[in-house]
Amino acid sequence: MPAMPTPAEVAARLRAAGCVFAEDEAAIIMEAAATDAELASLIDRRVAGEPVEVIVGWAEFAGLRVAVESGVFVPRRRTELLAREAIAAARPGCVVVDLCCGSGAIGAALAASVPSAEVFAADVDPAAVRVARRNLPAERVFEGDLFAALPSELRGRVAVLAVNAPYVPTDEIRLMPPEARESEPLITLDGGGDGLDVHRRIAAHAVEWLAPGGTLVIEVAERQVEAALELFAVNGLRARTVTDDELDATVVVGIAP
Repeated sequence: MPAMPTPAEVAARLRAAGCVFAEDEAAIIMEAAATDAELASLIDRRVAGEPVEVIVGWAEFAGLRVAVESGVFVPRRRTELLAREAIAAARPGCVVVDLCCGSGAIGAALAASVPSAEVFAADVDPAAVRVARRNLPAERVFEGDLFAALPSELRGRVAVLAVNAPYVPTDEIRLMPPEARESEPLITLDGGGDGLDVHRRIAAHAVEWLAPGGTLVIEVAERQVEAALELFAVNGLRARTVTDDELDATVVVGIAP
């Protein structure tokens, strides 16, 4: 019987397959495997291009292990900036909404950091809703198109609206890493011609749902900042940007009147 490969051997195979973070991924995969046969299977799946988070069933986000599944958007580390700004804006007992929630990672981070907050989430994708209900109280996760998914009694009461909407321009999706464009639903990536189609829809109705002085936090690409700031302004939001060079992340923060 062949000996179980060492972490270095697993990392070398992953590196040869083009995995940038081979050592980290090797450790994650080896932790998840209960047997030699399972380890071999997990390595083969990763070498074939399947995201490591999907392979092991969780993604690390803001210090949490968030459940993920195949066919659902995998939360990125850069989005921890969005979560951080949303947490900073939240207060005990306030209403928080994770819109376009995917796996519910942002909502889970908010719930962990502000335990008394009422955290709700919504997504148009049934698969995402199913997974988010594993990471958040199931009765507070809703399926539907943006604000239409939310209970009407939340209108005008949302203190923090945290949104990681798709913002990749349609023509640039083909340039994304294969594991993203082949493993995640197009609806979670495609932001339209300039990447801001969904952002426009959200900004147009955000003030209706935010409480007075409430905060909208949304992730954008750095080159989209000027357009996003203008979009917020024309919809009545006082806007600013926050960046984190280490995370390579940018968010726009809008404050309701």
